[in-house]
Amino acid sequence: MKPTSGIPVDLVIPVYNEAHVLEGSVCRLAAAMADVDFQWRIVVVNNGSTDETLCVARRLAERFDHVECLHLDLKGRGRALRKTWSETDAEFSLYMDADLSTELAAVPRVVERLRQGADLVTGSRLHADSHITRCFQREVLSRNYNRLIRWMLRTRSFDDAQCGFKGVRIETVRPLLPLVRDQEWFFDTELLVLAEYAGLSIHNLPITWVEDPDSRVNIPKTIWQDLRGLTRLRRTVLRRSGLALTEQRDGISPNTS
Repeated sequence: MKPTSGIPVDLVIPVYNEAHVLEGSVCRLAAAMADVDFQWRIVVVNNGSTDETLCVARRLAERFDHVECLHLDLKGRGRALRKTWSETDAEFSLYMDADLSTELAAVPRVVERLRQGADLVTGSRLHADSHITRCFQREVLSRNYNRLIRWMLRTRSFDDAQCGFKGVRIETVRPLLPLVRDQEWFFDTELLVLAEYAGLSIHNLPITWVEDPDSRVNIPKTIWQDLRGLTRLRRTVLRRSGLALTEQRDGISPNTS
């Protein structure tokens, strides 16, 4: 690895019952980072796995200096990211699904966007320059879900809320974490919506992405949870917008405490 200096960039992998792929994914990610110009560490966050995932993660942490292992008793990608991003000393952090569906050449591109000033970088499978391999059903569901977000919440800064590949500037994203109520898959959407309404800089990154045929996502359950989350967020946005309009009408600064 090239000589580097500074605080490491966190590469977070939330895992649930991924014992069969975890070691290969960690080794593959480490190999891909061999020539980058920044320090890095891989943080495996076990989310209540019932297989041997935790044992594999701990073994990797003992074997490699650049691998750390965190354990949470409960499931939830959002819960894993909240825990890591709330406690890390890193300036930047990226997360990716354990199957590494996104081509790892995108990692240094995310870091570069963050260095240039972006607060949040999200991989976009819907970007015109992206190269995506996935089934027709998931493609339709993804496009319609993101259209629904824009229609319900009037968002404009991102186009693929649920892509499992994102990078954040910890300093600016950390204050939003207590406001994100969802602890599972909807965490991504909620964080992006709050970031846009907070005026943070969001960058959509074209990626090469290949669907994992062994995906553990329960599609019907996830759709139902996402719809509930969008409805809740819409109520919150409308309520806060109404408050802001009332304060403006009455000549009260929205920032007055």
